[in-house]
Amino acid sequence: MPSVTGLAHLTLSVRDRDASIAFYRSVLGFKEHKTRDGKRWLHTECRHPSGVVLGFTQHEDHFKARFDHRHAGVDHIAFQVSCLGELEGWEERLTELDIDHSPVVHSDHGSMLSFADPDGIQLELYCPAELDTGED
Repeated sequence: MPSVTGLAHLTLSVRDRDASIAFYRSVLGFKEHKTRDGKRWLHTECRHPSGVVLGFTQHEDHFKARFDHRHAGVDHIAFQVSCLGELEGWEERLTELDIDHSPVVHSDHGSMLSFADPDGIQLELYCPAELDTGED
């Protein structure tokens, strides 16, 4: 089988591209990289210092309803952090930014907290159990 070397990018359909870009920039540190607007859509790719690339597409005929994870599509996006201390730092940051979020939840697989973007897409910050040592 030919190989796949990683995830190149993920593109989300959003209600308001500019609001989504502002959220991902101010909350998670993404930076605008490339914009390609068409006649029936607006599209911008943003890069994170970690190498993650997210695209945001606002379709002209896109309905204005919030995202519903029960429909076919993306259920959530999980961003990995380096250690439990980083995850706790994110919990403090989200609180300071007044972004509704879950508490840090621990399991055998690791620890995570969740929150939502402006369209209601669930985002997670996740520390795998092997990194969840409590050592920073």
